[in-house]
Amino acid sequence: MPNRAIGFVQEVRGELKKVSWSTREELVASTVVVIAATFLLAVFIGICDLVLSRVVGFLIGS
Repeated sequence: MPNRAIGFVQEVRGELKKVSWSTREELVASTVVVIAATFLLAVFIGICDLVLSRVVGFLIGS
């Protein structure tokens, strides 16, 4: 059992060395894109909610 665990850990370390890790600049750029996209989507959903609320309010007469 310990040999299997040691072998597993060695394989994991080997695979982690093969990984292409992002640079700090790439991570920052990706984070900015995600935050901007999230903000824009939130604004879009907010506008849709406002418009639909007004339309429904107008239709039911409140």
